[in-house]
Formats: sequence, structure tokens, C-alpha cells
Amino acid sequence: MTTEAKPQARPSTRSLTDEQLHEVMGLLKGVNSVELKLTVPESDQRSAMRALDMDPLGAQIRQVCFFDTPDLALNSMGLVVRARRVQGKPADSAVKLRPVDPNDLPAELKLSPNVKVELDAMPGGFVVSATIKGRSNNDSVRQAVFGQLPIRKLFSKEQRSYYKAHAPDAPELDQLSVLGPITVFKLSFTPEEFGRDMVAELWMYPDNSRILELSTKCDPSETFQVATEARLYLSKHGIDLTGDQQTKTKTALEYFVKNQPQPTTQGN
Repeated sequence: MTTEAKPQARPSTRSLTDEQLHEVMGLLKGVNSVELKLTVPESDQRSAMRALDMDPLGAQIRQVCFFDTPDLALNSMGLVVRARRVQGKPADSAVKLRPVDPNDLPAELKLSPNVKVELDAMPGGFVVSATIKGRSNNDSVRQAVFGQLPIRKLFSKEQRSYYKAHAPDAPELDQLSVLGPITVFKLSFTPEEFGRDMVAELWMYPDNSRILELSTKCDPSETFQVATEARLYLSKHGIDLTGDQQTKTKTALEYFVKNQPQPTTQGN
């Protein structure tokens, strides 16, 4: 793993090439889980919710906040630093590095109970991330967002060490800009016809744009079977699998950097 790693920007084709399939098969040997994702075009979101019989009253409210520099230096290195408030549950935090080759990760890192190595796959693309998760509380995250608590207090010693190891020249956590929060509605449901748990996340951006992401998780050994079943199920219900895929995190970071309050200056 290197600090110069760039996020894998896979072309938005609708199926993987033979070369990409070969790469995925090699990566699957070293990951803990696989998450299959699809973002639904904004024009189709209402019809998709109806087609999949999603009940919005079952959704959980979340607030996600990111921490980065004003020029998104961490994002350019493949690092994501975030905290999340969750309705009815403890808050959490995460320091994520992507892309990584799971076969190159140190053994001691993979043995940590707080580390998740996951392959995210979407139409035409994939990326493997290594994330160290931590627990926090909702009040602390809110205080950090409003500058009433040092940002580092949201992260464990293990997370802080991971951050420093992969961003040695980046600002300290307390010097990062607060980007967010953004409101997210998460709905977990199990379509009887599909027979597997699915998750719908609706990210509500302050400019009134929305990203709806559908996902399901599976064991690495089931990846291709579950991907085929999910594609058939969604296609049968009229879900467009050919639309451009949007990245929730990147969209949020770029929005909040562009719309950060400008510091005021006072004359002498």
C-alpha cells in the first residue's frame, strides 16, 4: 500500500472485460466481503421504489460527515475520513484507503477485528478498500461538526495511526475541514422473490439532487452467482442497469468543498 494510490477510475462500461474479470477473481481471494452496488438515475428513482415495493417509513435516518482539506488532498490519495450519526444506534467513524490490493495488506492489519477489506462492484467497475472502523456517539459527532470537539476525538488510536501511516504529510486530523453533514435515508429490506437482503440508500444533497443506491452483500465465493441473480431480479422489475454510476462520497466531497462558507476578513 502506498500513500500515492489513486482511486481506480474504471470506465463506465456495462460489463467487465475479460481482463477485469481475471483481476476481480484474483482480488476476491483476499477480501472479507463483496458489496454489489447500483445507482439509479434520478429520473427513475420514484418508479424504482414502487417497483421494488420499498416502504420509506422503514428507513433509518443518518447524517454523514467527511473530513478533508479544502483541495481534497486526502481524497486524491485514496483516503476517506468520515463520521456518521445514526438514528437509534451509536455513531461510528471510519478511515478508509482505496484502492488496495488485499494480497499486499500486512497480516496484522487484516487480523484486527476493526478492519474490513471489501470489494465494491458496480456495472463496469470495481474497487477494493481497507477500512478501520470505530465507535463514537451521536452527540460527539455533532459537537465535532460544530467545532466544539476536536476531530481526533472521534477516532481511535488504531484509526489515527492508520491515517498517519498513509497520509504522513497531510494535516493533523484536527486541522481538516468539516465537509457536511449530509442526510441519508437507509432502508433494509428482503424481497421475497430475490431471497437476499438488500439495502437502499437515498443521499439527499443540499442542492436538492439525490443519489439512490441499491446494494446487496455476499461472501466472495458467491460473487458471480449473486451478481447474476441480482441483475436478473432488478431487470425483471424495470430497473435501469445501464445508467451512469455515481459515487456518493465523491459527489458529497465536491459539493461541500465548492459550497464551503468563505472566511470573512475585517479591515483595520
